[in-house]
This record gives sequence, structure tokens and C-alpha cells, in this order.
Amino acid sequence: MNFRAAFAAPSLAALVAGGVLTATPVLAADISMVLGSVGQDAAFMAKEVKLFEEATGHKVTIVPMPASTTDQFGQYRLWLAQGKNDIDVYQTDVIWAPQLADQFLDLSEAAKDVVGAHFPAIIESQTVGGKLVALPIFTDAPGLYYRTDLLEKYGEQPPKTWDELAATAKKIVEGERAAGHKDMWGFVWQGASYEGLTCNALEWVKSSGGGQIVEADGTISINNPEAAGALDRARGWIVDGITPPGVLSYQEEEARGVWQLGNSVFMRNWPYAYGLGSSDDSAVKGKFAAIPLPSVEGQASAATLGGWNLAVSRHSRVQEPATELVLFLTSPEAQKRRAIENSQFPTVMALYDDAELAEKQPVTIMWKDILTNAVPRPSAPTKLKYNEVSSRFWNAAHSVLSGQKTGAAALEELETTLARLQGRGW
Repeated sequence: MNFRAAFAAPSLAALVAGGVLTATPVLAADISMVLGSVGQDAAFMAKEVKLFEEATGHKVTIVPMPASTTDQFGQYRLWLAQGKNDIDVYQTDVIWAPQLADQFLDLSEAAKDVVGAHFPAIIESQTVGGKLVALPIFTDAPGLYYRTDLLEKYGEQPPKTWDELAATAKKIVEGERAAGHKDMWGFVWQGASYEGLTCNALEWVKSSGGGQIVEADGTISINNPEAAGALDRARGWIVDGITPPGVLSYQEEEARGVWQLGNSVFMRNWPYAYGLGSSDDSAVKGKFAAIPLPSVEGQASAATLGGWNLAVSRHSRVQEPATELVLFLTSPEAQKRRAIENSQFPTVMALYDDAELAEKQPVTIMWKDILTNAVPRPSAPTKLKYNEVSSRFWNAAHSVLSGQKTGAAALEELETTLARLQGRGW
């Protein structure tokens, strides 16, 4: 069915006036979108979809996906390569644009009146060969969560370096366990073999002066003493009992589970965990804060740039309504609701000056410093090979964390492997 002929897409002003759509198309459509989620993402999206359905008459089916971004990407790539036409809208990671661009519609014309409202760098990250393949729904960068009550109890300050974090964690863990809190750990993060470990390990390496795996000009930089030392340091957290051995299978939710039960002094996680940690059923409500991740002395903090976007499949049979849904879910009104309810940060620049948002979700303002220190993963220089580059990196990191290899040995092997990949063309 040609929906372009059936009705004219409304302007964005009509689309999102008052936070909901006000222009109803002549024909209703069944739209399906895939969603991989953590925390309250699915519940929030269901409410947003209901607003859209009530205003338009369209019906939206949300297809849940695994929380692991690695699993999501593999499934999406398979479906798109097969020309699957019953999935219309894809929620995409910020790093996927170069790899999936050929499978998505160019949204440049549909979004021409709104792209200027977003951070230019984020729009640029979703533009491939002049084609805008996705629109952002939120941006992201992780921070270091810490227990304010425990640091105060033991007379400690929030750590600025990794060594300070380790020393503080060890002191508090020993004290709490001696007092009977046997389940207390010092620092939880994401150590499973998946994209999340690439993010964690990139932060350790970059904040230690070890580069960004592959630099913007294509130089493979990962095999250096600073990078090797960063991985060995993280292995030491497990050996020294600061981090639980089970971290080798942790993704975001496993780390949050330990933290939110009150069983960790520090946690590395994304902003979504802030709102959940502040909920009434959280053991750490009112007992924590977040700051930029530590670094080694003399280096800057590094937080992996994240964020999610919405793209319309070129195989969709309802491209007009699907694009309408994307415009609604990425609108300023929807982004503001997401920030207030879900602690996920807007890509619409004007919202950072919104008084109501600052009052209801002050973490948005708190996170500015963290976002300032965000570093991209090397998806731009490695292009279509990024997924393989990342998997090689996280496997190398995991081999160090599990004690199979030293940092130096793992990164020497990794450099050889990446050089071979580069030789075949990024």
C-alpha cells in the first residue's frame, strides 16, 4: 500500500503540538518496532506508543529484543539482509549507522525542519554519505556511582583516580564485612564478553593514556604499555577482592542489581540506573551520587559515548506511518518526558535550559561534565569492520580479566589481528 499517496505527512508542529500528535492520517497502519531495553525502557516506550496510537489511529507493536547490544545487532543485520518487511522501525546504537546505512531510509527530507535542534555531532554520527539514516532519541555516557553514606562513614572522598578508587573500595569492603555485611563488594561494572566490555575497557585504556584502540586516522594504537597496564589493573580488582569474580558475566542489569541491593560501594553504569536507584524500592535511595569516571594521574576521565536512535527500514511496507512514529518519539516533548521519567539525556539542545527539566531531573544538569568527557568508539575509522574489531577487543580484554593472558600478551596478539583486518580493508 502506498501511504504517501493516501495522505500527506503532517508538519512537525502539527505532529507534536502539546506533546502528542494532532494531525490524524486518512488511513491507519500497523507499525512494528524492535526494542532492546534495560531498566524501565520498555515500560516508558509503551506509554509513548500509546500516546501516538491515540492521536493517529495507527497501531504499534513492540517486538522485544535481548538487552545485549551485540545480540541485537546480529539479529538486526540478519533480518535486514533478508529483506524482512514486517519490522518497520529499528532502535539503533550510535555506532551502527555506517554498518546498516544501506538498509534504512534517508530521513533528511522528513526531518529537515527538526535536525537543527539536535546536537550537530550526534546528527553527524547518524549521517552516512549524506544520508540521514536515523534520528536520536537520547544520548548517553556512563558515570561512576558511589555510596555517599559509606564514603562519609569511612572518611573518604569521591575518587578521581583508579588507584584512589581501589584503595577506598578495599577499605570500605573490609570494614563492612567485618561489621557483618558479607555480601559487600567494592566496584561492579560490565565484564561479560559483549559490546559493553568494549565500552568499559576503552574507558580504562583511554583514561590511562593508551589511546582509543584505532585512532581517527586509522592508526592501530592499542598495543602500548599504558593500555596493557589498564587491563592488568582491572584484573587486579578481581584478584584483590574489590570486584566479584562473577563480573566476568555481568552486563548492565547484573551490575545494577548488586548495586541497587546495597551490595557495592562503586558502580560504573549508564544514566538510566540513576532513576532506578532513586526509586522507592531501592536500598540505595538517597544514599548515592554520580561523578565522572576516574583516570590515572595526569590523564582525563573518559566515558564511552553512547545513545540510541530510531531508523526506518527500507523494506517496510508502511514507510510514511513509520517515519511519523520516529518523528514523534524523537520530538522535544518526547525527549523531555524520557529525561524526566527515565533519566536519559536529550539530544535536543534547548532542553538543557528547560527549567522544569532541571527541577524534576537535576541529574541531567549533573551529567553535563560526564557528557563533556565522552569518547567515541572507533566505528568511524573501521567502518563496516567495526563489529569484528570490537569483538576482537572485548575478547582480548576478557582474556586478561579472566587471568588467561597478561595485558601485554593479549594486546600484542590483538594488534596483529587488527592489522590483518585493516589489510583487507576497513
